[in-house]
This record gives sequence, C-alpha cells and structure tokens, in this order.
Amino acid sequence: MSYTLSVIIPCYNEKNTIAQLLDTVRQSPIDGKLEIIVVNDGSSDGVEKILESTLRSKIDILIHHPKNMGKGAALHTGIKHATGDYVIIQDSDLEYSPTEYPKLLKPLLDGNADVVYGSRFIGGDTHRVLYFWHSMGNKFLTLLSNMFTNLNLTDMETCYKVFKRQIIQSLTLQENRFGFEPEVTAHIARIPDIRIYEVGISYYGRTYKEGKKIGYKDGFRAIYCIVKYGLFYRFCRQTDFSTIPVDKI
Repeated sequence: MSYTLSVIIPCYNEKNTIAQLLDTVRQSPIDGKLEIIVVNDGSSDGVEKILESTLRSKIDILIHHPKNMGKGAALHTGIKHATGDYVIIQDSDLEYSPTEYPKLLKPLLDGNADVVYGSRFIGGDTHRVLYFWHSMGNKFLTLLSNMFTNLNLTDMETCYKVFKRQIIQSLTLQENRFGFEPEVTAHIARIPDIRIYEVGISYYGRTYKEGKKIGYKDGFRAIYCIVKYGLFYRFCRQTDFSTIPVDKI
C-alpha cells in the first residue's frame, strides 16, 4: 500500500536533541514515504540556525514562528501544512521512539482505525522510571477526560497521536499550549462513527534537568480544557462534526 506519513515536530529550544531526533525519524522503518514538518516555535537557544543550515536537507517543510506561541500553536501550523495520508505528532525531544511508527500505523493501514493513540500505560514495552505524581497526574487527566468524552482511553496526554489527515485538518482547534491534548480528544470523540484505537508504546522520559517542560500549571490548564470542551462545548467555537465523512476517508 502506497501512503505518505506527515510527521509534525514542534521544536522549542531543543538544540541538543533535534539532530538525533531527525535522524531517527528519517530511519523509521515504515513502508510508505515520510513528510517531515518542523515548526520552530520562537526558540532562543540557537536551534533556528542549525535547522536552517546543517539540518535543512533532512526537513521537508520548515516553518519559524517569530515568537514562542506554545506547543498547540506549533501543531496548528504543522497540521495546516501537512499533505500526507496520515499525520503523526512527534515531540522534538527523545522521549518517544519513531521506530514505533509501524505499530502505530497498523490499525490505520489495516482499515480498522481513523485515529490511533500510543499509550504509555498498556503493553510490555520499555519505560523509564521517573516521577510518581507526574504519572498519577496523567492518569487523573485521562480519567477526567474519559468521563466527559465517554471513551476508555488509558493515555489521553500521550504525544503519539496518529490521524487520517482529512480528519485532523477538519477540526477547529483553539488551544495554543498543552491544552491541545484534551481539546483534540474532545473533538475527536464527537465525530460520528469515529474509530479510535490505542497501542502500547515505549517511553524514554526526561527529567526537568534534562529539559522536560510541562509543569503543574499545564495540568491545571488541562483540567480547564477538559471541562471547557467537554461540558461547555456548545458555547465554544467548534467544528460541525456531522460534516466529517469518516466512512469515506
């Protein structure tokens, strides 16, 4: 089967990891083609110069935000420019392994799924042992999200989400920071007849000293977004979900 996977990489001050990440993405063992989209979100660590010089040949589409606007904003930009059959989100650190793209794509390529989430909490894959309360926070946010969406996800906050391109480009998304995760999940859950799958993935987490950026304030924002898009969605600017023909994509 011939297909193209658009890999959207939001990048903010990841000078130390972006080169290795791009090499790993380019070497991912998929049968289709890759379209690598990097959105430099107003970085101040010199990564822009590297992206424009030594790494430019490894990137298909490179976009620079003039100032830092947030991960969600970078994803909005990348999604808009994607042209592949499928779209995956890839953080520019090294916490998630592109070697697992085939596993994530399989339910889509088999014709069983429209969206696939990579879960850090199911399966027997490798996981770095890190923060207890961070893990509990992720599970609490997933539980709260599930209560509003009526899904049974195990890892709503995961980076690895793969979409059919027409689906993700059909959504009207607003959140500019880490609220992207609960917002897109709430939107996806409302599409009639949507088929959502989860697969277990490995996770090579970073410490805050190593550059991890998400913090407790982002957790509170996620709770706000879960309630906003789950309970009060009728008062938000939203997608007309009935117009998304999942069975025709």
